[in-house]
Amino acid sequence: MTTPACPLRERIEDDCKRALAGVQGVGSLEISFGAQVRGSKSGAGQTDLLPTVKNVVLVAAGKGGVGKSTVAAHLAVALKMRGAVTGLLDADIYGPSIPILMGVREPPGKVAVDGEFKLKPPMAYGLPVMSIGFFLEPDQAVIWRGPMLGKALHQLMADVHWGDLDYLIVDMPPGTGDVQITFSQQLKVSGAVLVATPQDVALADVIRAKSMFDKVMIPILGIIENMSYFVCDGCQKRHEIFSRGGAERAAERFKIPFLGEIPLMTSLREWGDKGVPILVQEPDSEVSRAFLEIASRLAGQLSIASEKAKRAQSLRIVTS
Repeated sequence: MTTPACPLRERIEDDCKRALAGVQGVGSLEISFGAQVRGSKSGAGQTDLLPTVKNVVLVAAGKGGVGKSTVAAHLAVALKMRGAVTGLLDADIYGPSIPILMGVREPPGKVAVDGEFKLKPPMAYGLPVMSIGFFLEPDQAVIWRGPMLGKALHQLMADVHWGDLDYLIVDMPPGTGDVQITFSQQLKVSGAVLVATPQDVALADVIRAKSMFDKVMIPILGIIENMSYFVCDGCQKRHEIFSRGGAERAAERFKIPFLGEIPLMTSLREWGDKGVPILVQEPDSEVSRAFLEIASRLAGQLSIASEKAKRAQSLRIVTS
């Protein structure tokens, strides 16, 4: 398969079982799956700072406070749980929160690679994790202008030994600024995932974020609606605290894939404060199932992007 997180895996397995179960002489049936993830990075004229990473996904938002970092961390864990080799990069220089969400406290080590030393990311739940937060004191503020930001981001990418990865999930800072521009200029990426909330004002945030990524020629892989609804513990009734469907309507308007909705749950915040992804602690919860489904849909979109890039490359070869 093109990805171990393929969203059609169960359907393919069911179709195979139905087709083969009726064949005369078949007494038992066992189906095994293999996967070879394809790369979907693009960017004409850019140097690939991460040649061993097949897909680089930017998780972004038009503003802060929408749960972008939580979504990024859990997408990375979900892809890992689906069988993909995944890493997590915290590119939110001014407000790094990935070390807290992933419960990582030890600093990066060093490893010799091709005769030079590189940073070795600490591991958390099977993921290599890197953040500027590893190099700062807990109460230290980052007061940098654009050139310093660019240099720091370059080091977090080029000076880190990520190893061979199927996916690198990047937690971007909110808004549209220097970090986004730096990524478009210095890194080949597969695309961006936008995180928004259900209320109608989310449309304005998506417009700003999409406009920025369009200008730097980074494709939008999909939109995720976070804090979509809340289910009461007592009555099990679904409450749409922040209205309903704003992110999905934005996806429809701009013809962007809608990857899914994530419920608002107290346990998601509680485990995040403890540095434990809810996918690890409560894998059968509603929010965990949502993250796993969204991760599969994202992997599917990346496979589609890879095929489009392959066809475009073939067309360029033929026409030249």
